[in-house]
Amino acid sequence: MFGTCLDLQLKALGVFLSANSSHQYMIEFLEVGGVLTLLEILREEKLKEENKTEALHLLQIIANLGQKYKELICESYGVKVIAECLAKSEMEGTQGTAAALLESLAHGNSKYQNQVYKGLIALLTCTSPRAQQLVLQTLHIVQPIIKTAQHSIVEPLLNLLRSLHLEVQYEAIELIMELMQSEARPALLRGLVAYLKPAKERNPKHKMLDDTEVAKMTDSLPVLLQQAASAKTIRILAQRSEEISKELLSLRVIHHLLYAMGNQEHADSQRQASLALEHFVRMYPVVEEHVHRAMGTTLFESFMHNADELHLSMDDIQADILQSNKVNISCVLEEQI
Repeated sequence: MFGTCLDLQLKALGVFLSANSSHQYMIEFLEVGGVLTLLEILREEKLKEENKTEALHLLQIIANLGQKYKELICESYGVKVIAECLAKSEMEGTQGTAAALLESLAHGNSKYQNQVYKGLIALLTCTSPRAQQLVLQTLHIVQPIIKTAQHSIVEPLLNLLRSLHLEVQYEAIELIMELMQSEARPALLRGLVAYLKPAKERNPKHKMLDDTEVAKMTDSLPVLLQQAASAKTIRILAQRSEEISKELLSLRVIHHLLYAMGNQEHADSQRQASLALEHFVRMYPVVEEHVHRAMGTTLFESFMHNADELHLSMDDIQADILQSNKVNISCVLEEQI
């Protein structure tokens, strides 16, 4: 493993192991500990990324032979090693190959598919945006195989809505959509609504910003991004399903959307919350009545005229009115919706 031309040796092994008449070569390779050696290559930090990519490629060749071989990789703690390689890698080629291998290990491998699923959930907390995107895409494919959603997926998945990378946010929202048919749905909906009104108060307005305050605002950016992404996700969910719309209304989503609309620290939060609220207002007369009362006639008319750009003309007093709203229509839901 630490001699010369390791990449060439691995490529040569690939020629033999992937040949049409490779059965005898494969048996000999496995008998001398080939799988353990390949996994050890993935663990070794000093080795080049190219070597790890080739090792992953060989493991994929082995996994492609069927369930027995996938089980051999998993029994050798392969899921943990491959997942760690994906999380630590800095090369997209290595990351993509590792993600594809984890996906492969979830197919036709009933004994270990839950182990793969849990490993993917653990990877949601990794720091690489590309790795996060790949893991989300893989989970989107693996989730229907597993069918039952682990509750542990909720928090790390919702936290990815804080990402500065739109491709990660997009994949997170897509997976949330997938999970709406699972046991995780109630927890996901509660989380989305809660993130519209973050627990911690923001920095005071109308004040010259010193370096400390600028740092605080920078620290708050992920929370603001999560607020905007939550509003966007709620709108998409409500538009797709009337049943989910009613569930969201029971969670005081209108109160929270009005609060987010008044958040002048982040224009996209205001815009996404406004668009989500517009859907509920146009769909349910009882919501329109309460929102009209909370906003006042002038602001409500502007909202109905152009919800997409309302935040551009909103003043501080109107924003404060929205953030101090007391709207709660959950008590009249059953009677009027």
